Amino acid sequence: MTHFNKYRKSLFFGCFSVMFSITLAAQDNDLTTNTDSIVINTNKLVSKIKEDVNLGFQNRENRDVVGAVSSIEPGDFLKNDNTQWVRDALSGRMTGLKGSDNIRGLGTALIVVDGIPGRSIDLLNMEEIQEITILKDASAVALYGAMGRNGVIVVTTKRGTEKQEFNVSVSSGIKFPTSIPNYLGTAEYMTLFNEARANDGLAPNPGFTDEVIANHASGINPYRYPNVDLYSSDYMKDYASFSNVVADFSGAVNDTKYYINVGFKSDQTIQNVTDNDRGANRFNVRGNIDFRVNDWIKSSFDMIAILEQNKTSLTNLYDAGNSFRPDLYSPLLPISAIDVTGNPELAGVLQAAKKFNGFLIGGNQNFKDNVPLGDAYAGGSRTNVTRISQVSNAIDFDLSAITEGLSAKTYLSFDFYNLYNTSNVNQFAAYEPTWNDEGKIVGLVNVRENDRAGLTENINSNVFTIRYGFYGMINYEKQLGENHAINASLMALGNSTHVIDEEQSSKNNHLGMSVNYTYKNKLMFDFNSSYVHSIKLAEGNRGKFAPTLGFGYVLTEEPSLKNSSWLNYLKLRSSMGVVYSDLGIDGYFLYDAIYQQDGGSYNWGDASGSGFNNQYTSISRGQNDNLGMEKRMDYNLGFEALIAKKMWLEANVFRSDLSDQVINATTPYPEYYGGFRPYSNFNADKYSGFEFGANYLDRFGKFGMNIGARVLYTNSVRRVVDEVYADEYQNREGKPVNAIFGLKSLGFFGEDDFNTDGSLKAGIPSQFGALQPGDLRYSDINNDGKVNDQDQISIGRWDSPWTFSSDITLDYGAFTFFALLTAEVGGDGITDGNYYRPQGDQKYSEVVRGRWTPETANTATFPRLSSLPNTNNLGVNSTFWLYDNSNVRLQRVQLTYDLPSNWVEKLKMEDFSIYASGSNLLEISKNKDIRELQLTNSPMFRYYSLGLRIKF
Repeated sequence: MTHFNKYRKSLFFGCFSVMFSITLAAQDNDLTTNTDSIVINTNKLVSKIKEDVNLGFQNRENRDVVGAVSSIEPGDFLKNDNTQWVRDALSGRMTGLKGSDNIRGLGTALIVVDGIPGRSIDLLNMEEIQEITILKDASAVALYGAMGRNGVIVVTTKRGTEKQEFNVSVSSGIKFPTSIPNYLGTAEYMTLFNEARANDGLAPNPGFTDEVIANHASGINPYRYPNVDLYSSDYMKDYASFSNVVADFSGAVNDTKYYINVGFKSDQTIQNVTDNDRGANRFNVRGNIDFRVNDWIKSSFDMIAILEQNKTSLTNLYDAGNSFRPDLYSPLLPISAIDVTGNPELAGVLQAAKKFNGFLIGGNQNFKDNVPLGDAYAGGSRTNVTRISQVSNAIDFDLSAITEGLSAKTYLSFDFYNLYNTSNVNQFAAYEPTWNDEGKIVGLVNVRENDRAGLTENINSNVFTIRYGFYGMINYEKQLGENHAINASLMALGNSTHVIDEEQSSKNNHLGMSVNYTYKNKLMFDFNSSYVHSIKLAEGNRGKFAPTLGFGYVLTEEPSLKNSSWLNYLKLRSSMGVVYSDLGIDGYFLYDAIYQQDGGSYNWGDASGSGFNNQYTSISRGQNDNLGMEKRMDYNLGFEALIAKKMWLEANVFRSDLSDQVINATTPYPEYYGGFRPYSNFNADKYSGFEFGANYLDRFGKFGMNIGARVLYTNSVRRVVDEVYADEYQNREGKPVNAIFGLKSLGFFGEDDFNTDGSLKAGIPSQFGALQPGDLRYSDINNDGKVNDQDQISIGRWDSPWTFSSDITLDYGAFTFFALLTAEVGGDGITDGNYYRPQGDQKYSEVVRGRWTPETANTATFPRLSSLPNTNNLGVNSTFWLYDNSNVRLQRVQLTYDLPSNWVEKLKMEDFSIYASGSNLLEISKNKDIRELQLTNSPMFRYYSLGLRIKF
């Protein structure tokens, strides 16, 4: 396999052309269109300038925000893109976001829900969300202290309104696996395994004779000559169903506002063996109330409760199918094939045996612990249960009686997470049959225990977590004359998470301060900072001050641009600052020295062999009380603009230097230092790139369009690395953070590369073990006459530096069409595992059909087969196993129909729409077969659904 640079470039330019054409269309569009319709679209984009953006601890008008932020409101698109999974809604929709939770490639971002850090977006449905904002640069995340190291995703849920509202969303559909593993059948496996043994100079497997292979191939008796495929329709359905129902209520009674959201989700499994495989059902309820205590105190209470159950068999056949060979034994034995007449002793066995739809559980003495279907049919069941509850209380104080513009807020939260499973485990018999020449079973041997139902219910608590947090803020907001405005905040935050069986709770504490100054609504200066505290560091070195500075300039407030007919809004912004964090410090007390007694002893005294006996004490880690936090130094320069009241643009150029990463470095110390080495702040990485987003709205009579496009480029470089290599080309320094290292493949050894005695010809470097024609050949990079780990070089990168996305909404009359496309360019992957690299007698997949033989030497796509472990061919990474991960995907499509307004009015509703949608529909990529195949736990799915939305 090779890296397809040509394909990568064409994909990049194709995505760029789409973005560029959208921009041109916006600029060249005729502005003299239907006035009423344009006003609607114009208002939407113009209002974006002054709309409030929730930054988590603060709400500010978008025009006053200096940091790099992007936000969406589900209410703007949910009707036409009715995805209920928050991660799906985020992916491809927000500028600067890779996937659903990775901002600018830095890693997993902090999730903040209603001001509470550390909550999960997987607990939410889209119907209960009011707004989602991503905070990208150091200035924007400063108030989150150490937790904001990788950026922050702020989720604001809905709250009660003065107007009474009732909304219902119902959807149901089916899902199809995108791809199922394709393993070889028994006859083909046996034939190729014998070939593998021949390649190793061994005789054919005694059990894999030509007659046996022919019997397996003929299907003459599939129970005696099994061809087991756990992915077949015998055990898996072609599709499964899913459904989702969400209803919310909101309103007000006197001074009290309330909101309630109730949801139910059902997601079935394709495993189809017993009634135990029911899939997952989830019920959730969220409620909040906002009320006034008196003239200067307001308060709110929020409550969330979630219960999810997933009942399954004791085995996951999709996972087991990756290792269960097709020839091992028949998992089921037909009772009709048992010769009771000629073997009356079998009548008693049958009478005592547990039966399953006319079958007994089959088995084999050599594989008595490998009975996945037996576990599914007879082993019992497991119910995985998730229970989550969250409670929070906020109190807002209006302190204007002390001084105008002064206010305060406290927020207290408590979360409880419990994941446990209950199971009933049965003992069961599995029978190895003896067959006669007539195809009848004449003997049965129980290779396991006797059938016995489990009389007790086992309970195992996998996760038990309690999180509680508090933050308090004092805010001061003041307009000073006509030209000056100041907004200042001071806050303190504490967050603690305790996990059962973990001695040390995870704690985050910091102080934050924000000072924002605005001059004439056009110049903005921000100073945001935090004082971070870490219990992972030594006393006296646990605190760190992290300041940031930001500047914004609204050019369209200048007289020369204020009345521009085409440039309605233009703001430049820049920021720089630092974030200190202990999230990368993997453990506690790493600053301390560790001494231990190794078990050895020594004698000392006046006479040899007598005296006192002492144990040795050695040091395994040195002490470093100066161990500090990791550092992110951030720079951002960007702009946002509104053009012709139809196109919104935003862009940023950024750089993040991640330094002082904590490791147990070796290079600063002499080799003999050994266990005296302490942990220290050493490694450093750099991330840099740019992001660009555009949104274009317009209407031509009855036809309207809303087109968004985004591009993100992130390049990462290892700047300082604790490493010592003999050859400079192996250094990780200067390479991407996610670089893939491996050998350079030169194809296969041919018969001409060997002497008649089987040795390599002179001048050909040796490799891993004994070699034969058809083995992989690697480049000797350092020309030392042998190929080993010293010849590994950078062959690719795991992440995709280029990310593209585009959402398209077109409406005509009562119909609305929506599509979301995403693309990744420049990333690579490595095929691994027994599906792509089967070792020894592991089952074979379709990839081995391209094996090397003397006849296929010029077309082979897989090394020669071997029945023995083969490090040279299968045990090392190389360009042979590398594949281009670039892709373009049609993520979602939805067609929505709005019922006529007169019908809706007669039904006493405000809105009624129905829709048909599909998700994960199409992918264009060179290696689609690899990307769409998921080998463990569950396959990837394509989803098709019908639904309706009603608003009262």
